[in-house]
Amino acid sequence: MRVGIAIEHFDPSRGGAEWWTYQFVESLLRRGCEVHVVAQEIAAAGERLPIVRHRVGRISALLDRAQTVADTLRILKLDVIHDMGVGWYADFLQPHTGCWTALTEQKWRLAPGWLRPLKRRIDPWLPRYRAHRELLRRQAAAENLILLALSGKVALEFQQLHGFPAERIRVVYNGVDLRRFSPRRREAFREATRRQLGIASGTVLGLVVAHNFALKGVPSLLKALRRLRPRNLPMQVMIVGGRQLRPWRRRARNWGLESQVTFIEPQDDILPFYAAADFLVHPSFYDSCSLVLLEAAACGLPVIASRQNGAAELLTPGRQGLILDDAADVETLAEYMTRLVTDSDLRMRLGRAARELMLQYSQERNFDEIFALYERRQARRRAA
Repeated sequence: MRVGIAIEHFDPSRGGAEWWTYQFVESLLRRGCEVHVVAQEIAAAGERLPIVRHRVGRISALLDRAQTVADTLRILKLDVIHDMGVGWYADFLQPHTGCWTALTEQKWRLAPGWLRPLKRRIDPWLPRYRAHRELLRRQAAAENLILLALSGKVALEFQQLHGFPAERIRVVYNGVDLRRFSPRRREAFREATRRQLGIASGTVLGLVVAHNFALKGVPSLLKALRRLRPRNLPMQVMIVGGRQLRPWRRRARNWGLESQVTFIEPQDDILPFYAAADFLVHPSFYDSCSLVLLEAAACGLPVIASRQNGAAELLTPGRQGLILDDAADVETLAEYMTRLVTDSDLRMRLGRAARELMLQYSQERNFDEIFALYERRQARRRAA
């Protein structure tokens, strides 16, 4: 099967979507597919794969980029085209960032109160906003395009906000490499990593893994820690990721949290940090289906998540994790962290149940489910 993959950056180091796409391409190669990758840039890791590379170069204008990608794909005569959110010329569209309009609404919510109504009034008239709306209109109008939504939340957003017909949507949750992210691997790294990080044996370590701190709820977390400071809980929080850490370190210092919160630059391998941690805290304001949450759960970590994260749909509150109805609910977030810090039995129970749940959501299942859709699409074309 000749498969085309369209993505803005084919670089597994850039984030969750790029990492997933890279691994999926590897799985297609193992199945014997001829894989064509169309992207603005293809990183060194992509050079090592036996793929056919099509670089379109840096194109800043969103619709021009989508048209260039479409023109490139059209002449390749591929069996299946899988787009990660770049354009509209595809059999399958899988925007890992979720629904742009819903995401934008959450970003507006994070703006200062005085600025929020102004942004809602002015932003939709800006060229980039108009371009995004036109891209989404063309995607919804492409009759042969199937939307692969990473969660029911995302599927509903595309239906309600952009008129995607339900019959053209398939919900395909992310999957995790269960051999790599496992309680056994976590245990193997745990003591050495905690010693290296200077975590005392009696300290309960909460972990945050994020790039966009504001969107992933780091301000809510810091406010919750500030509220808990008088209680002197035996807790530390490690925040891994982000590019501009100095302002965040300054905020933690100004709030008296310097000894309790550690900011760490982005890491190539996050597994040792899952190993060192006792729970994951991820009060995201928007996530289509967070790989971080699924990886932590697969490692047997209890999680605190928000309903604004599509991955939270998989969790039964109080069974595999603790769920915030609203990522901005600092009081409940503080309560949930207190429960996990003070109740080791609860941490163990939630962690075991989280691992058991993730056995149903392996990376192999995820890839098999998508490849089966490829085969059905190809079979219908042959029959026609």
